[in-house]
Amino acid sequence: MGDKEEDELKMAMRMSMQIEPPEPKRSKPMDNAADGSGGLVDYRRLQRELMAAAAEKRMMAAKKAAPVASARASSSRVDISIGVARKESLADELSLAKADQLFSMIFGDRVSNDVLAQWSNQGIRFSPDPETSMGLVQHEGGPCGVLATIQAFVLKNLLFSAEGVDKLSLNAPRNMDSRRLFKSECINIFASLTEDRKSRALVRSLGEILFLCGSNKRAVIASLSFPNCDIEGPQDGSKDEASCLEMMYYENRVIGKALEGLSLESGSELQKILRVTTYTSLDSSIQRLEAMIPVFQSRLGAMLFLISSLLSRGLDSVQADRDDPSQPLVTAPFGHASQEIVNLLLSGKAVANVFDGNMDLGGGMSVKGISSTVEIGFLTLLESLNYCKVGQNLKCPKWPIWVVGSESHYTVLFALDTSVQNENEFEMRETQIRRAFDAQDQSGGGGFISVEAFNQVLRETNVTLPSEKLDRLRGSGFIVWSEFWQVILDLDKHLGGLKDSTGLMGKKVFELYHFNGIAKSVANGNHGGEIPVQRPRLTKISVSVPPSWTPEDFMGGSSSSGKDDVVEVSKPEPTQHAPLVDCIRTRWPRAVCNWEGDSPSIV
Repeated sequence: MGDKEEDELKMAMRMSMQIEPPEPKRSKPMDNAADGSGGLVDYRRLQRELMAAAAEKRMMAAKKAAPVASARASSSRVDISIGVARKESLADELSLAKADQLFSMIFGDRVSNDVLAQWSNQGIRFSPDPETSMGLVQHEGGPCGVLATIQAFVLKNLLFSAEGVDKLSLNAPRNMDSRRLFKSECINIFASLTEDRKSRALVRSLGEILFLCGSNKRAVIASLSFPNCDIEGPQDGSKDEASCLEMMYYENRVIGKALEGLSLESGSELQKILRVTTYTSLDSSIQRLEAMIPVFQSRLGAMLFLISSLLSRGLDSVQADRDDPSQPLVTAPFGHASQEIVNLLLSGKAVANVFDGNMDLGGGMSVKGISSTVEIGFLTLLESLNYCKVGQNLKCPKWPIWVVGSESHYTVLFALDTSVQNENEFEMRETQIRRAFDAQDQSGGGGFISVEAFNQVLRETNVTLPSEKLDRLRGSGFIVWSEFWQVILDLDKHLGGLKDSTGLMGKKVFELYHFNGIAKSVANGNHGGEIPVQRPRLTKISVSVPPSWTPEDFMGGSSSSGKDDVVEVSKPEPTQHAPLVDCIRTRWPRAVCNWEGDSPSIV
């Protein structure tokens, strides 16, 4: 095929990734052609024409060069997870009882059509927009918990793997020992990503999550099977970019056609098309997932990955993890992913809580939290509202990446530099005291402990309190964290406190980035700002953590200490505010945040 046809095919395949996504979540209807969108309609028509013409030329040439595949019997089934047919015997069919159990665990006995539509129309696809090219796009409500967690692992593999450090930005200074990427604009780094690099990061992320769910012993991968579905594309043996793009287009088109009109409203309907395969090595599961990318890009991609995660953990183990296994994992009435789903993908266990370890409720009853440090962390707006307490295992993950939860949505917060996790003297002491206090807190994150437990905390942290302060804290019969912490801040170091006459201890300055995968309408600069496009948002946030201040300082009042010189240094800098800032402050108390443009959204 000539160079012109090759160029046309490459152009067509790239353009095909951008055409006509599903109706975006929480977005207003697009203006009609009379309002200026006629150019967009023409642009999409050109995309389809180029794609069809180039693909047709390539496929015709391939058919002439390759022998025609022998016809299969009409009763055969084909696993559509890869571009060549696989016999049904290579994958297992779920029993009807297990399929019913699986469906009931996810959606419950009664599920609305709206919720089913949300979970049946969300693929795992990267944004076509250069500024957010590393991001997975969400067009439907509901599966954001699954997408955000996958997104976080993708960022880990893009930023902090050996390949990420070496190849992501050739011009960015880097420190291989600390895995640091700094003095570089995040958007420019991500704009340089190739499709192949993103695809490898995605495949590895999916494999890592499934193996984590399988206790690092196995991954169960769910695929789809349909009767009379010939997905064998042109097999001319070519591995050039045009051939790969053409095959991807062919597979996406065939899978899309096979899924037309398909509805999954019961376990029996799921059982008819679902096939599962178990892998006991990460490498073999990654090879399988690489072949399955077109399936995960399809409208059932998010649901298939959730199913794969649950089966990797084991349905009985998932139910044993949960505090209340009678409730569906997808919450009614809006179809959001539950905390149990997010925790399963982050920690490998479908526990319902975000505190560290288990909490004894007495009478032989206990509730489960996060048992060990994780690679990807979690922060939530609900903690800033005092509805829960996120433990240190989720707040301080191995990598500086956090899934961020709001009342109705999940997004991702991350840093390019792992040093944001490093603790200075102030933070190390604060963490030590807070861990000891939380270990005695049986209130479910309420922030108070008994007098007896308080005595244990003092012993473990080597804190010696003057008798008048000790009596004041014990006076109510229980000790509140905020009151105890204010005493620590005013206690001399030789007594185990953190009194700081300079007002400078604990100062930190760093940058974070926030990604929201929901496709929202923004002006398209390439078209003069007249045609809105649907794309996610990536926001750079400058963070400064000033020295500690008292609650009176924070509210703009005066200090009761009378030490004007310390109060003047300790007052916080001017800050912009959004709900995301409240989430950041659960990780870095007193954080001052600033950004350019619109406020970062966590809904």
